[in-house]
Order: sequence, then C-alpha cells, then structure tokens
Amino acid sequence: MRTNTITTTGKEVSIKYETAKFALGIGVSMAAFVGLWGGISLVSALAGTGPVGLVKGYIGAVIGI
Repeated sequence: MRTNTITTTGKEVSIKYETAKFALGIGVSMAAFVGLWGGISLVSALAGTGPVGLVKGYIGAVIGI
C-alpha cells in the first residue's frame, strides 16, 4: 500500500506585518539611542557644573535668561 504525501517548504509572509515590525524596531532603537544620549548629556552637565549649576542652567534655559 502506498500513501501520497504532500510537503511544503514555503511560508506565507505578510508584507504589511514585516514592514510594520521593521519600522517598529527602528523606532524603538532610535528612541533608546536618544534616551541614552540625553542621559549621558545630563551626567556630563552634572559633572561639569555641579547640581546647583545644573538647576540654575535649566531654569535659565526654561525662562530664557
């Protein structure tokens, strides 16, 4: 007795899903990069001017002095 078997090697891929997944990955990576950059800048300013100078500079930047 013989049994016929059908095998498939391909897989259906949704272009919209794959594009959205890629775009989300890029967006998350860029957000992490910007957050890391901001954190490093804050630590650098804190080391350079101290906590009082950092607050003074922040307030000056907010009110425009």
